[in-house]
Amino acid sequence: MRGNPEAHELVAPGTLSGVLSMLANEPGKWTPIAGGTELMVAHAAGRLSARCLVSLWGIRDMRFIRAEPDSIAVGAGSTFSDLRNHQAISAEFPLLAKAASWIGSVANQSRATLGGNLANGSPAADSSPALLAYDAQLELISARGTRRVPYAEFHTGYKHNVMAADELLYAVHLPRRFGQHRQYLRKVGTRRAMAISKVALAGCALVEQGTVREIRIGAASIAAYPTRLYRTEDSISGQVLAPETLRAARVSALSEVQPIDDIRSTAEYRRIVIANLLEEFLRSLTGAGGQQ
Repeated sequence: MRGNPEAHELVAPGTLSGVLSMLANEPGKWTPIAGGTELMVAHAAGRLSARCLVSLWGIRDMRFIRAEPDSIAVGAGSTFSDLRNHQAISAEFPLLAKAASWIGSVANQSRATLGGNLANGSPAADSSPALLAYDAQLELISARGTRRVPYAEFHTGYKHNVMAADELLYAVHLPRRFGQHRQYLRKVGTRRAMAISKVALAGCALVEQGTVREIRIGAASIAAYPTRLYRTEDSISGQVLAPETLRAARVSALSEVQPIDDIRSTAEYRRIVIANLLEEFLRSLTGAGGQQ
């Protein structure tokens, strides 16, 4: 079944204030569309249920990468090409720059936006594990004002999040405090490129004299939405990187993840792989290396 363009309405106010006004006046009616790399695929397949679309593409107020004293603010309209090519992102947040290179083809990366990737809410979203590991904050905006929420609290269920019907995801804020952390990111997919992840894991850890002082672990494709592994973090934090710590971490991860069987993989495979990736990350912390 193919999509019918006549069944949908698309408007492009051209300004952020214009979009917010539409969302405020008719909350729930308008579905924002930015690069369209997800929604247009759904439309082509006849699966796009949204009938009224409001375009965010080309709104300059939403496409920026701005260095601030304590954080870097990334506009939700920034593309993955923007992230890959930005010097400060590559230098301070290499996991995000690396994840940006995983988004489809180069053409996709020039259209797909960071905000769209997060608002879409796919459990396999490529940018999500890195943002969870970096303790990112999301800035939501509406005609009523702005508010911030930790990204770890943004998703509430499969394809559901905390945004109200009149809100947009405006910016992602990355705290600039991970310069001394060991960092890790791995994605397991069917191919080396242009593949949806079977499992992905990102980690940031501060290690002092063999003891893990701080650790954050984000994962994709192991639950209904991208997830921080809080219980697994607790099993590692404050511990010496000894064999028994690695064993306890594996046990904790296996009890915490909730993968499913689908066309790309099985739940059991995902459970085994996420534990293996976690162990690989922890073993990397015992060496002199930094990023994986």
